[in-house]
Amino acid sequence: MTRAPGTDRVSLVSERSIDSHIDDLATFISASPSPFHAVETAANRLKTAGFTERSATERWKMGPAGRSYVRRGGALVAWIDAEDRLDIERFRIVGAHTDSPNLRVRPKPDHVSVGFRQLGVEIYGGVLLNSWLDRDLGLSGRIGLTDPNGLVSFTNFRWDEPLLRIPQLAIHLDRQVSTEGLRLDPQQHMIPVWGLDDADNRPFAHWLGDVMGVSPDRILSWDLMAHDLTGPARIGRDRSLFASSRIDNLLSCHSAITALVECVQQPQTIPVVCLFDHEEVGSESSTGAAGSFLPAILERIAASRGLSRTDWLTSLQKSLCVSADGAHATHPNYPNRHEPDHNISLNGGPVLKHNVNTRYATDGEGAAYVRSLANQLGIELQDFVSRNDIPCGSTIGPVTSAQLGLTTVDIGVAQLSMHSARELCGAADTALFTDLLAGFLSAK
Repeated sequence: MTRAPGTDRVSLVSERSIDSHIDDLATFISASPSPFHAVETAANRLKTAGFTERSATERWKMGPAGRSYVRRGGALVAWIDAEDRLDIERFRIVGAHTDSPNLRVRPKPDHVSVGFRQLGVEIYGGVLLNSWLDRDLGLSGRIGLTDPNGLVSFTNFRWDEPLLRIPQLAIHLDRQVSTEGLRLDPQQHMIPVWGLDDADNRPFAHWLGDVMGVSPDRILSWDLMAHDLTGPARIGRDRSLFASSRIDNLLSCHSAITALVECVQQPQTIPVVCLFDHEEVGSESSTGAAGSFLPAILERIAASRGLSRTDWLTSLQKSLCVSADGAHATHPNYPNRHEPDHNISLNGGPVLKHNVNTRYATDGEGAAYVRSLANQLGIELQDFVSRNDIPCGSTIGPVTSAQLGLTTVDIGVAQLSMHSARELCGAADTALFTDLLAGFLSAK
């Protein structure tokens, strides 16, 4: 056993495994600037590991056990079938989400103000607005296209050259910012600049068609969003910290996919990973946790194995789910914003998240199971609760628990700067979290 960097806690992860894991996480995040890219990245990793993509629009026939996944937009469900198709007792489910708070391009984005061409955006989720100022931003997402026969298709789009920037007002014109703080109007102050209103006044759709090499009239729609072009990095005097965009919640997506590939399947158990979209805006969509995507897939898995609906519903009562999402570390500059008897450290181990008002799904039963598993794996856990006067956020945990009626535990990696354009976590925690999820998916 070695000590995790930046902490005196004993850890089962070595410096080499931390380095390897962080490098792989950085690769995953860099390849995934939008939920659609995150699903593509996850699917490619699953395919390399021997998983086969299934179509949600086709009937699934009973067959030998195997590894499968289904994707829909910015969401994906992957699982490993049981060896005996009539002997499914339970599911072990890890859920995460692919979306992060950001700025999304409007349907009619072209805007001109005092000689500047700007791109209209809509605020998506709980964005820390100031963190997007004075950054070089690219664009990514999905484009809807039509061909000469009127057939519609969708393709992922990514532009990693500096394209957009939201310039902050100079302090000379906002003297009170140093004493009263920065105040931003999301409608007026968050419109990116992307050029001057000169002779080249092509609208955004024409620029998009040009860079894609298609006629602008073939572009029917887009789901596009800005992303920060600064890459992931190990930081700190001992490189014990990891800074990146979209740690919330691509870190959990990466850990979940890695854990599924590495898990050892138990008899009568089907390990499942679901990466949802739209968690940051309430999960109520066809690809969100409040939708039917996961329940329908689980029922189809059971049906394709020859189980009756009664058998499937019975299996859910024996199943467990982990809602994997970021947790708040105790901020060194704002310790009074945290519950004083529940300090959370970076590199202090995965965090069990509790809330008696069910903003998190963890209850005594689920907490006992995960704590017992962590003890067996030699992984120390931390416990997060919010102050009574500062309500916490929520996750896919309560939604998934209510949808499926199964015990669900909210757990994640501690971080600072949550919902910033660039977030921060402990390097050692990422490998520990993956080990915990792999142990969960491999458990009886």
